[in-house]
Amino acid sequence: MKNTICILLASLMLLGCNQSGKESATAAEQKLSSVLDNYYEERLVLFPLEATAIADNRYNDQLPNDISEAHRAKVRRMYQKYLDQLGQIDTAALNEQEKLSYAIFKLDMKTALEGLKFNDHLLPVNQFWSLPLSMGQLGSGASIQPFKTVKDYDNFLGRINGFQVWADTAIANMRRGMASGMVLPKPLTQKILPQFAALIVTDPQKSIFYDPIRNMPKDFPAAEQDRLTEAYSLAIMEKLVPAYKKMHDFLQTEYLPKSRTTTGIAAVPQGKEYYNLLVRFWTTTNKTPEEIFQIGQQEVKRIRAEMENIKTQVGFKGDLKAFFEYVKTDHKFMPYQTDEDVLNGYQAIHKRMEPQLKKLFGQVPKSKFEVRQTEEFREASASAEYTPPAPDGSRPGIFYVPILDPKKYNSSRMESLFLHEAIPGHHYQNSLQFENEALPKFRRFGWYGAYGEGWALYTESLGKELGLYTDPYQYFGRLGGEMHRAVRLVVDTGMHAKGWSREQAIQYSLENEALSEDAIIAEIERYMAIPGQALSYKTGELKIRELRQTAEKSLGSAFNISSFHDEILKDGGMPLAVLETKLNNWLKKQHKSTN
Repeated sequence: MKNTICILLASLMLLGCNQSGKESATAAEQKLSSVLDNYYEERLVLFPLEATAIADNRYNDQLPNDISEAHRAKVRRMYQKYLDQLGQIDTAALNEQEKLSYAIFKLDMKTALEGLKFNDHLLPVNQFWSLPLSMGQLGSGASIQPFKTVKDYDNFLGRINGFQVWADTAIANMRRGMASGMVLPKPLTQKILPQFAALIVTDPQKSIFYDPIRNMPKDFPAAEQDRLTEAYSLAIMEKLVPAYKKMHDFLQTEYLPKSRTTTGIAAVPQGKEYYNLLVRFWTTTNKTPEEIFQIGQQEVKRIRAEMENIKTQVGFKGDLKAFFEYVKTDHKFMPYQTDEDVLNGYQAIHKRMEPQLKKLFGQVPKSKFEVRQTEEFREASASAEYTPPAPDGSRPGIFYVPILDPKKYNSSRMESLFLHEAIPGHHYQNSLQFENEALPKFRRFGWYGAYGEGWALYTESLGKELGLYTDPYQYFGRLGGEMHRAVRLVVDTGMHAKGWSREQAIQYSLENEALSEDAIIAEIERYMAIPGQALSYKTGELKIRELRQTAEKSLGSAFNISSFHDEILKDGGMPLAVLETKLNNWLKKQHKSTN
């Protein structure tokens, strides 16, 4: 009777069991697969911009009010539902890949639920990441929002309607934040004002949102071209401009006077607890802010010693601070005349390293890749960054380069920056993950800061193996990039956990980095806007370096760098503890295969 019941239940895919009553491997796999698939489908409905980012165009007209209490409640119910369903799966019956998915997903759900205990929706805008800036990118036609068909154009009009509602909720939320002390630091509010002002126009044709009309496909019927031109002109002047103006005026007249004079997130209600969560989220470790602060100071000391060596090698006769100033300001490091010259400089780096890539990587992405200049409206406060490709090949991976003045563009960090943001950094990691159709979608399209940024920073150390850093100043630029990430460990935890002021953090950076004061201020204010994110780079890189050193020591002459890199990348992003377990299992297999 017991076996008969098991067979009947299994046939209904309600439960799998063997003679001892345990779940069968097939049933456990099916149950886990169902949970993960259902979760991702439900997630895309609630977060349709994520669907657009992966070229799933079903929801391209939708922009939910994701900072509303109703939306947050829906999201909370979704996370709890799938965490509960996960608890009903017999993990002993899962294979190695499924156990990876289970571990990653469980941590995701728990962290997401914990995050919803905090009122970050009362801080809906900042100068670095927020929907008003994303809307400008989407509406320009140069980002992830497609503008190829008439339906595409109508879809974005739907998103414009959604943005009006979002903007009103953002103002209401910020007023609640003003009443409770959950407000931005004053310097950040001041940085947002010119960004919003740049999107307020009196002529629709001068708006970035008019670019899709300017670039409309010529094969659209004339009647549709006329209709869309009129619809976009009206949407810009009657919906978008009023929304940005309303937010701008509110920020200037009401919010700025109430913005806080403190620097760190610990100053807001539940700020200390919130920062502790953000540290765990961004580093995917249980390290405390104090531990990270100490690691950062140790790394700064180590890198400074390497920088001193380069200074001696090139025969510079001043101290390190004077050498920083020399590299920052000497015209030999500013060889460009035009924006195009800077972009071509990055293309030349790509060509120079390309022949060496196959020695370090067995797997290379199929996705196309481009270098582009950052859009003008956000260029002043933007960092160099990478946008992943569409999985279907309809959009390339894009390395965005902000170029305020090409004649002042410093070339000393270009090689390390290209390695990090482009190839083999973010482009290899993102593209290979997107192209791996065997992964559940939540992993295929997921992101873990410590893994992704850790990998990109680790790839900066591969320059010599890739035929770069032959110029000691470019290697100094690489050390400058590494120092930048080590300084982040100190100043981020310093501001948000140890009471450092914005000015203290700026001063510490100036003492240890070869960046201009304006660049350092922009960076410090970035860390103020998104606490904890800056910790992910060095934390992840140190773990990957540690894993490589362990593998080299353990395998000796049998160690293969290409195989190691492929193993790091082949299963996509994951928390660092899960990655370490995976690499330890790989090491055991390598030993077995060589014995």
